[in-house]
Amino acid sequence: MRPDDALKVIYRPYVTEKTFDLIERQNKIVFLVERDASKRRIKDAVEVLYEVKVYSVRTANTRIGKKAYVRLTEGHSATDLASKLGLV
Repeated sequence: MRPDDALKVIYRPYVTEKTFDLIERQNKIVFLVERDASKRRIKDAVEVLYEVKVYSVRTANTRIGKKAYVRLTEGHSATDLASKLGLV
């Protein structure tokens, strides 16, 4: 996947108190994503854009859009990614 295609899949990080708890305790980060995006496309987009390895992706459709809960592998830290994105 090319970086410009990845930017069409991932809109922005989703930040709440609950998502900060997920970052710290479960090594997960939450993104708002394209409504038609598959879990595989979301995984590829996150790996290309942020240079991390994704362990799993879970999605939820909400009123505000589709959210992707992305869990990173052991060697990569969601806290480091959050600080790189300016969330922390």
